[in-house]
Formats: sequence, structure tokens, C-alpha cells
Amino acid sequence: MRGGLLSNSEDPSENAHSGSTILQQVRRLLRARHMSIRTENAYVKWIRDFLRYHRDRSGNWIHPENMQDDHINDYLCYLAVERNVAASTQNQALSALLILFRDIIKRDFKLEAIRAKKPVRLPVVLSKDEVKRLLLAVPRGPYHSIISLLYGSGLRTIEALRVRIKDLDFDRQQILIRDGKGEKDRIVPLPQFLNSALLRQKESVRILHEMDLENGAGWVWLPYALGKKYPDSGRQFQWQYLFPAANLSRDPRPTEARQEPDGALEGDPPSTCQLRRHHLHSSSIQNAIQRAVKKAMIDKKVSGHSLRHSFATHLLEDGKDIRTIQELLGHNDVSTTMIYTHVSTVGATGTRSPLDDLF
Repeated sequence: MRGGLLSNSEDPSENAHSGSTILQQVRRLLRARHMSIRTENAYVKWIRDFLRYHRDRSGNWIHPENMQDDHINDYLCYLAVERNVAASTQNQALSALLILFRDIIKRDFKLEAIRAKKPVRLPVVLSKDEVKRLLLAVPRGPYHSIISLLYGSGLRTIEALRVRIKDLDFDRQQILIRDGKGEKDRIVPLPQFLNSALLRQKESVRILHEMDLENGAGWVWLPYALGKKYPDSGRQFQWQYLFPAANLSRDPRPTEARQEPDGALEGDPPSTCQLRRHHLHSSSIQNAIQRAVKKAMIDKKVSGHSLRHSFATHLLEDGKDIRTIQELLGHNDVSTTMIYTHVSTVGATGTRSPLDDLF
């Protein structure tokens, strides 16, 4: 294998020039670009896996500065051929390596790896009757409101969970979605059907927040540097999540680096000491959807995103133009939105079968 070798005791992610590890630099860069903590952790995981992959094969550490294009292409081929990962998974690993080499190591590379093939799949769409049955199967409360928003406003699950009190506009019947995919803001309709439920939810958040304040907590995570610019904003009611978690938790985004027990690679640094009220976890929403799907006896593979797909498809069937739907969904390109023309009951896919005319 080409490239300089290090002994087993030397950390390949240690930067000789700055004294900070490669993975620490990756974290700082991603935070400077306002990437989400999930993206940050995913990229760090792929870079760590990349370094360990080459150590396992050679028995010695190889510093990224000493790696050649072959190392990168070999790893990406390994993901596609041996681990048989999906195209999106390989692309995520590639994005992490681009951050590592182009932005941290300051070196470009020639990509010659075997690429995982991306399948062309149509989204799972529920009929209006199936959506109604599913919502009736969800008990009234926060979960019902969240799942209703996935369909009624076309939100991604994480977008619904990140809605804050200040984002609701009952007078104009709309919700402001901040920092959606691609860090884009957009306005979506607020279903009148949910007005009463969301007003009740808002008041329950107020009561919970007042209890947190009395107990010395009441903080919530703020985007960018707002927490430093406006120190008291994190305890203001309007910044609280509309669907808060049941328990307080530590800030999941690390602040300082530490070494893993084996001293090999950088691990997740310790959290800050500030207790915060985060939003509900996305897994709890998916579990609630699966229970409702089973209860409603819907024989389709349904996820939270299926309700977003259904929102777009039903709008298209009701005569809304594709550009409007694109804006509501927050798609960069209308070609992404065009997928719903293939599952709609209008247009080519709504053609009546000739068999039905025979009898």
C-alpha cells in the first residue's frame, strides 16, 4: 500500500501542524457551516471508518496526508462491492471524504471508484381514505398533531419536531419552517383542523416551561450563535419547541475533545453542563405511525415520509400546479417534485385500463 506508515501507537488523525486531531478539525468546519449534529456525527463516523479500514489491512496507521487516490477509491469500492451499501450511503461516505481531503488536507483527488447504483423507486402514497383511517388510529395528543402535520403541511418528520412556538401563525394559518433541508426557510399551510389541538399543545408547553424555569432549567437549543448574542433567549417561551421531550437532557453537541480509551481515534467529546428541553425523538413518531398502520389494517410500507408524499400527490390530483407543490415541499429542482406525476391518479397514471371496458 502506498503512503507513509505510522506505528500502531501513533494516532493518524493527529495534525502535526496545529496539534489538533483531524476529526476535531472536521467537527469545527461542519459547525462553521452550520451542519446539523446528525450530519456531523455521520461524517465523523465515515472518516473514522475510513482510517480504520486502512489500518486493519496494513497493520499500521496511515496519516491522511500520506494517502493517495488509491486509498480513497479502494475504500469506496469496498463499500459498494463488499458491504453492498446503497448509493445514498456511499455518497454520504464520499461527501465525508471530500470534507477530509479537500477542506482539511487541502488536496483534491481523482474519483475512479465503482459507484453503487441508485435504484429508481416510486414513493409509497396513501389514498385519502387510508390517511383518514391512519389518523383515526392515532390517539389524540402530540403524536396525533405531529403525524397530522406530516400530511396536512407536507413536513419532513424532523421539520415537524423542530417547530417552535414562534413559528406558528394562527392569524395567517401558516407555519414558518426554519432551516429546512439545505438550510432553507419556507412557509407551509397550517391546517385549520389542527388549530384547537395546537393551541392546547401550546398551553401545555407554557405550563411545562414555567415548571422548568422554577427548577432552574428552561433552556432550549438555539441555532447558530444566537445563544451567545442573546444569552437569555434560550429561556424565552417563544423559542421553546412545540413538541418537547418528556425529560430534560444535556446538550448533545460536544464542546471539547477527548481521546477514546484505546487512544487510537478521537471519540465524541463530553457534553456541556447545561440542561435543556429538547424536542421529541423521531423514532417515537415512527413507532406511533407503525402502531396506527397496524391498527388501521393498511397493507403498505408506511413511514413518516409516506405522509409527505401523500400530501404532494393529493395536491397534484386536486389540480395544484407543480411549481406550487415544489415550493411547499422545499425542493431545489422541480424535477424532484415531478416524481409525483408517476403515482398520481391523474395524467398518464390515471389512464383507465382497457380491461374495464370489456365487461
